[in-house]
Amino acid sequence: MSRLAVVASRVSLNATSVLPVVSGNCTVSNCSQLCIVNGTCACRAGYQLQFDGVTCEDINECLISSHNCLFGQACINTEGSFRCQRETSCGTGYELTNSNHCQDIDECALGMHNCGLAFLCNNTEGSFRCHPKEKCAVGFIQDAVGSCIDINECVIHSSPCQPGHTCINTPGSYTCRKNTVTCGRGYHLNADGTRCEDVDECQTGNVCGHHVCVNMMGTYRCECTNGFVFNSVNKQCEDIDECRHYPGRLCAHKCVNTEGSYQCECSKGFQLSQDGRSCDDVNECEANPCGQECANTYGSYQCYCRRGYQLSDTDGNTCEDIDECALPTGGHVCSYRCSNAPGSFYCTCPPMGYTLAPNGHTCQDIDECETGSHTCSASQSCFNIHGGYRCLTLECPSYYQKVANGARKASSMRCVKSCPLNDYVCMQDPVHLISYTILSLPTYKHLNQPEDVVFLRTASSADSADGDVVFEILTTDDRASFDVVKRSQQGIVMGVVRQVKPVNGPIDIELHVALSYVRSGLVSHRNIVVIYICFTEFWF
Repeated sequence: MSRLAVVASRVSLNATSVLPVVSGNCTVSNCSQLCIVNGTCACRAGYQLQFDGVTCEDINECLISSHNCLFGQACINTEGSFRCQRETSCGTGYELTNSNHCQDIDECALGMHNCGLAFLCNNTEGSFRCHPKEKCAVGFIQDAVGSCIDINECVIHSSPCQPGHTCINTPGSYTCRKNTVTCGRGYHLNADGTRCEDVDECQTGNVCGHHVCVNMMGTYRCECTNGFVFNSVNKQCEDIDECRHYPGRLCAHKCVNTEGSYQCECSKGFQLSQDGRSCDDVNECEANPCGQECANTYGSYQCYCRRGYQLSDTDGNTCEDIDECALPTGGHVCSYRCSNAPGSFYCTCPPMGYTLAPNGHTCQDIDECETGSHTCSASQSCFNIHGGYRCLTLECPSYYQKVANGARKASSMRCVKSCPLNDYVCMQDPVHLISYTILSLPTYKHLNQPEDVVFLRTASSADSADGDVVFEILTTDDRASFDVVKRSQQGIVMGVVRQVKPVNGPIDIELHVALSYVRSGLVSHRNIVVIYICFTEFWF
């Protein structure tokens, strides 16, 4: 195959002479390209001056046919010039270079030949040739697979021996023997014993196994079926390990060699597609491997549980109920008692005095006095406490008169001394006011420091010159669980009743606290505060 030349040329047309730049009406900076001696602008070869007398524009030689490209060449315009390029391809065995020339392709160097393993590739101009690696000695001929086969001179020559002699073929040669009819390997005597005939080995037995047997004069050859290659040494067809010869090209995942072929296998989580090579993802969720929810993933799957359940640590598929009440945060799920349920939980409140809030977690106190669900008589007052209520009859003692509460709560009452006329014993009694109040407090199992319970405010200031105020607990429980201390807040003296010991509920305790106003060492008057404290078992 001959090489084809690529012709390319550049021709400059409409060239303008370049003159030295001199001082005049124009300068180099004024003109886009050149300034000539007479003070006007000019352009280089391949450009033409525009109407503004300053700008230069490229001349398209291909458009105005001012090129010199030959027949079979295409004109391609370039900036300031043009080039000619071959229009037809280089043909088989050649490739077009960057310089527009056809160059021979070296199929041997690029591995683009089809020579077998027993052949050497020799590049030629525009093609290549295959030559056997090993040369056969005299008396041998090479077959198509590169094997050296003995030449039977006794057959290919009409009379290799003199009359009366028998030609006997030998490896690489032959011998002549007086007519003693003996046949060489691959031949046998004919029926009348006068000459040797070829033995058709393909008919005498299964010499090639399951491959194709081709009989030849004095010998035979085996042609291998697909998936096998002929071994010229042991004259046998051997299996081709396609997986080793073409790694990663036959199967998407795993290639397994078989006798005369191969088969593809897929990794776990995939199945072989219809083409026998690709692997498709298996949707394991169709087999319901999960206890509840299943999400298919590429090559696998993932089990999920509904709210209130968690995956088992043993198999990762089964969903086990979550005991929300046993979690570290379980104590904060319900304000009173948490009961586990399959996939959930529910909160309960004490059987009496509380109801479950709309949020389903918190226990709310029932105001029996407000709802009318109490059992107090008409003569009693109902006082709501946490988890219950109390029916109390608050009456002022003799010589005292109940005063209106005003904005005070119903859980308090005030009694002011009202002595009869001329009752000097009543008048001399220093107690002027008796106040009643009812409180509901939680049961503290542990009390690290005193807790303030009631604040008793007075009208006296801390620096009052009228006297002092003395606070005293008159009656309390048998454990002396309360005390009273005096404090000053914003210049006003007050008494603070404190709980100093834990009290186990439910229990009701009645405290009597005295506020004595002392002037000149004598008690001028005294107020008594009666405090009913109801300790509840549960507090939310």
